[in-house]
Amino acid sequence: MDLENQQRIMDLANEHGAENLVVILGGAEAEASGLACETVSNGDPTFAGPLAGVQLGLAAYHIMEPEIKNEVDEDVYEEQISMMEMVLEVDEIIEEVKEYREKFSKFV
Repeated sequence: MDLENQQRIMDLANEHGAENLVVILGGAEAEASGLACETVSNGDPTFAGPLAGVQLGLAAYHIMEPEIKNEVDEDVYEEQISMMEMVLEVDEIIEEVKEYREKFSKFV
């Protein structure tokens, strides 16, 4: 997760309260998605960004997780995301994000 997005997330958590935010990820790889989930919940593990050492505890989900997919308009999901389900390792991505969410998120 780039430094600008880390700062935006920290600012939003400060403004609205971490308990009122959910982060929706869209990474194409399990490792990258897991790292992003860890960053917004437990802090930047690379200690390079604004979230270094900052444990926001945010809940993060991947857009392809059923909990989120079911909330998106079917036509929009079909047009914008469904094609990627055919080429990505969806189960692997979901498991990686879920693992970090269950381990570090305070507001699930």
